[in-house]
Amino acid sequence: MSTSAASVPPLPDLTAAALTLIDSHIHLDAGEFDTDRDAVIQRAQAAGVSRFVIPAVGVFNFESVRELAARLPGSVCALGIHPLYVDAARESDIDILREQLARGGVCAVGEIGLDGFVEGADPARQEWFFVEQLKLAREFDLPVILHVRRSQDRVLKYLRRYKPRGGIAHAFNGSVQQAQIFIDLGFVLGFGGAMTYSGSTRIRELAARLPLEALVLESDAPDIPPTWLPQGRNEPENVARFAAVLAELRGVELAQIARQTTANTQAALGLS
Repeated sequence: MSTSAASVPPLPDLTAAALTLIDSHIHLDAGEFDTDRDAVIQRAQAAGVSRFVIPAVGVFNFESVRELAARLPGSVCALGIHPLYVDAARESDIDILREQLARGGVCAVGEIGLDGFVEGADPARQEWFFVEQLKLAREFDLPVILHVRRSQDRVLKYLRRYKPRGGIAHAFNGSVQQAQIFIDLGFVLGFGGAMTYSGSTRIRELAARLPLEALVLESDAPDIPPTWLPQGRNEPENVARFAAVLAELRGVELAQIARQTTANTQAALGLS
């Protein structure tokens, strides 16, 4: 993947065509947004990215993601313990998560899953927290938002065993065969900044060839910046540009991408 910056593409004119997008994965509570969060939100909304799915990563930010989702019309939060935060978590955090889910106001259990990329991570501890959270997703009949970095087959093993009601495989970067298994299990697949790099041939091929009904758009902001901002802070307004990239890769109209990916996110997370 090339890290040289490309020129920033213009924002597509979504609002004039009465089109809107959902950012299906954004860490809007992250410290990188503390100085200008409202401006970031306003830029996204002006670009036609009008709704946000805000996942938690641990018990320490359950309340902050709830508060953000509550003040942004049409936006929702997910609560979960991220695999890269399990070393700092306590097993009793599962009980806290259960209490939070019982309160309602949550669209999914997430961000949860497994990470095989970071050296030194404890796979057994990741798997214990993942399994316990899959059990909670079943208990509360909620979809899940999955972290599947270099862990697709291991994640699929547990999905087959515990059978949650589907959800989103965030930042998907697996094979066509793995993608089809996720789809068959009721999941849609998240695409964003990585899709904008010409060197990301597998991701771009997946985005171009998988059924459009199986794709959703996401920023993962402030992370996974696009090719025109390789070392910078990602923002949710870029989801509008990602929609244009996806339309170009698939050779279809932007309106089709906007309508279908929005509908896919709504269906995956039970949103209206």
